[in-house]
Amino acid sequence: MDEIRKVLIPYDLQFFAKDGEGGEKTEEPTSKKLSDARKEGKVAKSKEIVNGIALLGFFLALRLFIGFAGIRFKEIFNWIYSIIPDIVRMNGSGLTIVTTTTLFRNLLGKILIILLPFLIMGFITGFVTNLIQVGWKPTMKPLEPKLSKFNPINGFKRMFSKESLVNLIMALAKLFLIFYIAYIDIKDQANNLFILYDIGLKTALSFIFQIIVDTGMKISIVYIILGFIDYAYQRWKFRDDMKMTKQEVKDEWKNTEGDPQIKGKQKQKMLESSQRRMMQNVPQADVVITNPTHLAVAIVYDNTKDEAPRVVAKGEDYLAKRIRETAKENGVPIVENKPLARALYATVEVDETIPPELYQAVAEILAVIYTERNKAG
Repeated sequence: MDEIRKVLIPYDLQFFAKDGEGGEKTEEPTSKKLSDARKEGKVAKSKEIVNGIALLGFFLALRLFIGFAGIRFKEIFNWIYSIIPDIVRMNGSGLTIVTTTTLFRNLLGKILIILLPFLIMGFITGFVTNLIQVGWKPTMKPLEPKLSKFNPINGFKRMFSKESLVNLIMALAKLFLIFYIAYIDIKDQANNLFILYDIGLKTALSFIFQIIVDTGMKISIVYIILGFIDYAYQRWKFRDDMKMTKQEVKDEWKNTEGDPQIKGKQKQKMLESSQRRMMQNVPQADVVITNPTHLAVAIVYDNTKDEAPRVVAKGEDYLAKRIRETAKENGVPIVENKPLARALYATVEVDETIPPELYQAVAEILAVIYTERNKAG
């Protein structure tokens, strides 16, 4: 046994796994992924809350507008009975397709007037509930046809998924609670139901209507409570589905911010190109002011183009050395002035004129150089 223990070498299986490829989604979703999902119409919301509040709104509308609906229904029956003699008279000669269509159109218009308050209540409750859940950002993406929706394999996966199981449990819970609440309400009113034969029709209808509305509102409230539970689950599920692998986070960052290596190479190339252009200006400089070895600043003054001396090249360390070497090769004077070199390097960029506070110091150096150049000439 001891010999076997000596042969066994402990190792970590995660060492052989490639980071992010087929890995678990452990990273929280980025704002970009959530924004893209929102554009696709993928949001966390519960249809149960919408259905529950819409159902509650329907029963409230029923309680508020039942008188209005009753009067309208009575008017419809009176209208139908009033036109029966005319219909009987027209049957055989005057009852045409046009006449029949007109009658049905009038009947449909009267029924729509009765249904209008309930339709408005349903629209308002559905719109406001969805707006509170997901906010206002309409998109047509979910309505676009996708072939993946017709894939039978994906259909079977959805049928036997965890979401389908949760939906089944919610449906069974709703059915149980609906039947239980209805049973309790009817049981409590059982004694009153037995006397329906002994009371007037109007009183009996009012009593039945009261039972239906009260039971419906209780069912709606339970439905809303289940909806809030479902909403909490949908938010958790949506967040869990939106999680990303480490590789996905890296890929998204590269796509949005750019590959750091590529950006670094591009920046390096731009810097090299800028330095080449700058070094080409050194031979035309009038003077190079140094630190003496740490900094170097090349200055040119053309009174026909510039109002003041202009910096055409500057650098530190290795670049300062190259500027000095190029200046020597092309016979450009090199002047050591530590304070002036530091001031020029810190305050003036390439192709910019020097500030007024440095005019005097630079002018003195240029005056000496021009004097020596005239003597040599």
